[in-house]
Amino acid sequence: MAGHASTGHGDTPRDVVRFYLLDHRTIVGKAIDIALLALNLVFVGVFVLETYPFSAQLQETFWRIEVAISLVFLAEYILRVYGAKSRVSEVFNAYSMVDLLAILPTLAVLVSPFPVVAANIGFLRAIRVVRVLRFYRFTQDEEFFFGTVTVGTLRVMKLLLTVLTIFFVAAGMFYSFEFRVNPGVSTFGDAFYFVVVALTTVGFGDIVPVTQGGRWVTVAAILAGIILIPWQASKIVKEWAHRDKVNVVCESCGLEYHDPDASHCKSCGHVIYQEYDSRE
Repeated sequence: MAGHASTGHGDTPRDVVRFYLLDHRTIVGKAIDIALLALNLVFVGVFVLETYPFSAQLQETFWRIEVAISLVFLAEYILRVYGAKSRVSEVFNAYSMVDLLAILPTLAVLVSPFPVVAANIGFLRAIRVVRVLRFYRFTQDEEFFFGTVTVGTLRVMKLLLTVLTIFFVAAGMFYSFEFRVNPGVSTFGDAFYFVVVALTTVGFGDIVPVTQGGRWVTVAAILAGIILIPWQASKIVKEWAHRDKVNVVCESCGLEYHDPDASHCKSCGHVIYQEYDSRE
């Protein structure tokens, strides 16, 4: 993130780990960001592909990729906890909890010595679709590995990410509940189609949830769309409404963002010494 000091000779191993996991500026920091972003896309993509009727050999390849990436994510999780200033806060951080939740079912299947138990746990592997929430880590501030974006652009990115996340997570969870018993849901694409139709209130009715879990996922997705999307959109509208304002803070009342030609605060009347070109 912006503002991180570069590592020096007096840094401890924890400081070095924390720096490079948060850094966007150095070559190493950018490489880590790009690698994690790519692995995240592959991890979610493998989940989608596994829902389609590919050959047993290809399914085995998907499984090996899933396990390999899960182990990388486990190592990253351990390093984040190790390097954090407050390890307790890092463990209970929402992003960290999502990261761990997404890989636990895969790791549980990997280490389970009992095929029956592994098969039952395997049902929970669809939870790894929540890994898409990890992309929010990359939108915590305006600085990215490819440069810096404006606040308005960042908020548009967050809105698009929110829409895709709701669709994707809801589709993944809906699929996990429905694919065994619902004849209309055999792949992730079927589940995604249903979620888009349901959330956009089109409601063709060709696919309907038949399990309690599927119904609750649908309800939760609709509520999330009603609450989160307008909330994110309102931030964009507010940013556009203030794009002609100058970010000057009134020393008297603390009001921010004044008109370009303002000399006094509109809230309290305090002189804010706003400079402007009289020719404009």
